Amino acid sequence: MISAREAIARAGERLELRVVLAVLLVAGALWGFVALAGEVMEGETLAFDRALLLALRDPANPADPLGPSWLREVGRDMTALGGIAVLTLLTIGVLAFMALRALWGAAGLLLASVLGGMVASNLLKAAFDRARPDLVPHGSIVMTASFPSGHAMMSAVVYLTLGVLLARVEPRRRDKAFILSCAVFLTLLVGVSRVYLGVHWPTDVLAGWCLGAAWALGCWLVARWLQRRGAVETDHAGQ
Repeated sequence: MISAREAIARAGERLELRVVLAVLLVAGALWGFVALAGEVMEGETLAFDRALLLALRDPANPADPLGPSWLREVGRDMTALGGIAVLTLLTIGVLAFMALRALWGAAGLLLASVLGGMVASNLLKAAFDRARPDLVPHGSIVMTASFPSGHAMMSAVVYLTLGVLLARVEPRRRDKAFILSCAVFLTLLVGVSRVYLGVHWPTDVLAGWCLGAAWALGCWLVARWLQRRGAVETDHAGQ
């Protein structure tokens, strides 16, 4: 049997390993975005973008996405999950849930994360000012620049941030895993739908995922740091 002191030491080592891994993942995601941005600005990704975008189209008629007509409607439904209206309603709903559970610190962190992500997304779009794909008709209305994908980035920011924050206040590992899996799945669906509808180049979506993932992991690190100082509520497992 191990002593209580040894058990505490081992638990501390596991926690620190998680933090180190999260920091490395944030750094890797940011590096991925910077590398993609550089390649996009130099035009090095155009061949890849064109090939993948056209691969999702009928070779005989590039105006038609692959699959039956109902799949296009599904694609529009999926892309709506990353729209500002859906993400705003979802965020408000989770904020209300956190308020009911008196998780005021977590609610404040969530609100700051979502608003900060929106500002960052709009600033980056304006800075890069990349044109939307012109190979195929757009399957959804677009009003902003293309890089990075706002839907991909904000779905990652909102769903992954919600996932990591809700996972922090859930005591059971099974529940944590389910929440995080749903968040990742929804984020992937939104990004893929943007390319399928022809409104984004694939590298726009990849860049949005990189930034959104880095943002969400950064929020997880901030949440841990604030929890240790009592500014954000801890979960029942004390992790």
